[in-house]
Parts: sequence; C-alpha cells; structure tokens
Amino acid sequence: MTTSTSARLPLVAAGSVIGVALVLAAPLAASAHVGVSPEVAPAGTRTTLQFSFSHGCDDSPTTSLTVDIPDAVATVAPVVDGEWTISREVGADGVPTQVTFTADDPIDTGLRASVAIDVTFAEASAGDSVAFPVEQTCVTGSTAWNEVTEPGEEERDHPAPVVVVSEPDEGDASGHGAAHADDPQDAAATPVAASSTGGDDPVARGLAAASLVTGAGALVAALWRRRARS
Repeated sequence: MTTSTSARLPLVAAGSVIGVALVLAAPLAASAHVGVSPEVAPAGTRTTLQFSFSHGCDDSPTTSLTVDIPDAVATVAPVVDGEWTISREVGADGVPTQVTFTADDPIDTGLRASVAIDVTFAEASAGDSVAFPVEQTCVTGSTAWNEVTEPGEEERDHPAPVVVVSEPDEGDASGHGAAHADDPQDAAATPVAASSTGGDDPVARGLAAASLVTGAGALVAALWRRRARS
C-alpha cells in the first residue's frame, strides 16, 4: 500500500502544477485588450482618459493607436507625450472626431504603453456607457478593438474600451476633474490603473506563473526522493 501511494504522489502533485499553470495562463490571454482608465467619469467635468496596452498584433510590434471620439464627448484635447506623434481629424464644430497616436519607435509585445486624451462628457450623456473604438496598427497587420458587449453577454473577442458616465460632480465648483493635464501635481497623481479591459501586465503574471510552477516542481522532486529512500 505504501508503494502504491508513493507512486501516485508525484502524479497528483504534477497534475496540481499543471492545473495552477492553466489557471494563471487564462488571464494572460484575456489581458490582450486595449484598456481605458478611469472606467467611470463624471459628465461635465474634464477627465484624462488613458488608453493602455501591452501586446501587439499577433506579437507584431505596435506602430500606432487610432481612437474614435464618440458623440457623447463635448471637448477633446490629446495629451502630448514625447514618445508619440499626434494627428487629429476635426469635425465641423471644431471638436476632434478621431485622434491617432503614432509611436516614434514600434512597441514590442510585453511592453506596457499608454496614450492619453483629456475629454469632457456632455451632461446629457450621464448614465450612459460610452465606447471608444480603437484601431491598433502594427508593423504587420492591425486589430480593431471596436466590439461592444451588451448587458448579460460574454465579453467579445475585440472589445472596445468603455467609460461609464456618471452624474455631474456638483462638489467641483471649478468645472474641472481631479486629473488636470495642465497641473503637474494633479497629472502626476492620475493613476494608470489596471482595468478589466487592460489589466495587469501579462509579462509580470507570466513570470509569476513560471516561478510558481518551478517551485512546485522542486517540491515534487523532493517528495519523490524522500519516498524513494523510505
């Protein structure tokens, strides 16, 4: 009986290691999105939206992101960043309808990068979920992140970043949000938060998964040697 139990132990432990690896691998695949932060913003208040990614197009490096500006946005001001060249398409009312950020150097998969746009949502959009379709262009190929998931549906394969517009912030007499692009202190405090669509860095999670699997493998080997000696 002891011999049978000893023979099964490494198999059980190995199965556990594989199960843990699969559980950790699933979020890595799910993280392949272009996310937006914050995911909730008040109407009538200027808010800095950051669009983040850490992947290319089938591992091809990213060369540009083009963000479509929805009608619910009343004002638009792309935030200048030395790593990107910015171009805009402007509507008849003078408000940009599309903003393209072109990287000075292609961005490899596994490197986290982001672009930012100051926006003000129209007060009439309070209570709405507003999608920002994004076209990710790479050295080879492109990906359109423009699918909208309806309530009750599973998330689509290429979801568009979505911001929920809340009621106007009555407590802010200045009419500006907490994240001011023109105030260095406020801008520094603006979080590049992990969101449900552009979450944690997949490289970091991959390394953590590899460390866990390696440690579990060492435990299996130690238990096997101990059982063999007994």
